[in-house]
Amino acid sequence: MSVDLVIVDYGMGNLRSIQKAFENIGFDALISSDPKRVEKSDVLILPGVGAFGDGIANIRSMGLEQPIMAHLGANKPLLGICLGMQLLFEMGYENGIHKGLGWFAGDVVRFPPFPGTKVPHMGWNKVQFANGENPMGKVRNGEYFYFVHAYFVRPSEPEIIATTTNHGTTFVSSVRLGNVLATQFHPEKSQKSGADLLKYFVQDIAGLDSKDYRDQGK
Repeated sequence: MSVDLVIVDYGMGNLRSIQKAFENIGFDALISSDPKRVEKSDVLILPGVGAFGDGIANIRSMGLEQPIMAHLGANKPLLGICLGMQLLFEMGYENGIHKGLGWFAGDVVRFPPFPGTKVPHMGWNKVQFANGENPMGKVRNGEYFYFVHAYFVRPSEPEIIATTTNHGTTFVSSVRLGNVLATQFHPEKSQKSGADLLKYFVQDIAGLDSKDYRDQGK
């Protein structure tokens, strides 16, 4: 039985670098903007770089909202990255007020001004495990990941918070609920720590093995 691992192309994301990051750990991922292809996928990657309002507008105009929500509703594995993480929440306030996908309760807000702290938050920073447990397999507490963002999520439900990070203020840098993992940082730009995170997602959350995956002719 073949497995479809699909990177959702809604016109906002460094899609090829994400695809290559999966290839480097032994998995082929298809880039697609076709709602039917997204709908039948077994595993989804929702990436994104840019503004919340533009991202959610593209998803809706391209007919991708329904298949993404159906995928989530079926408890299929999904990885959200950067803007892809933010769009999973109810509301974003970048250049106006925009309704998100609403899978997670909460909103997305801009970093407040702090002396000596630059916005956007850009570069390497460490993540700290929340709720007293490791949500990321081989990734260690305090490991560094690569960030590029000016906005961050504020979940209404603390139990979904996987990691936090400090940049002037402590913010939520990843969330996890069931088969959904979403990160504010970019695992595809985060070298070994990013590769370990992607392996955890595909192997532990999605339940795929790279050898078996290749044997299926993907």
